[in-house]
Amino acid sequence: MNIESLVSKAKQVCDNRGARFTPIREKVFRLLASAQGGVGAYDLLEQLKVTETGAKPATIYRALDFLAELGFIHKIESTNAFMLCHHFDHIHPVQLLICDSCGFVKELHSTVISHELNNLAAESGFVVSGQTIEAHGKCDSCRA
Repeated sequence: MNIESLVSKAKQVCDNRGARFTPIREKVFRLLASAQGGVGAYDLLEQLKVTETGAKPATIYRALDFLAELGFIHKIESTNAFMLCHHFDHIHPVQLLICDSCGFVKELHSTVISHELNNLAAESGFVVSGQTIEAHGKCDSCRA
């Protein structure tokens, strides 16, 4: 899906939820939509400063918090980076394949993995409230 379609879909989700898709939030969304892998908050801040010279770390973190709350982005915990979720119009399990060489991130949605983890957790008396599974390795391009 192209960036304009994603932005349009995000605006519709915001309208449906009564949330404001402010110009800053939209710019951060667009930056993440154009990225090929995970992007750190300070890298996003530097990119945002090209058009928003007064942007501060709090600016980017507020935008990221909003985007995460609405399910528009995923935080890649192992690299402290963020990536756009292209399937933000519905709740889904998330597994991320992260290339340690080039930084490419592939998002998967395996309900089989999700159900197995929930079942194993339940057997241990644990209730999973959320899950993002991260797997590190090398993508096809970097293995070649």
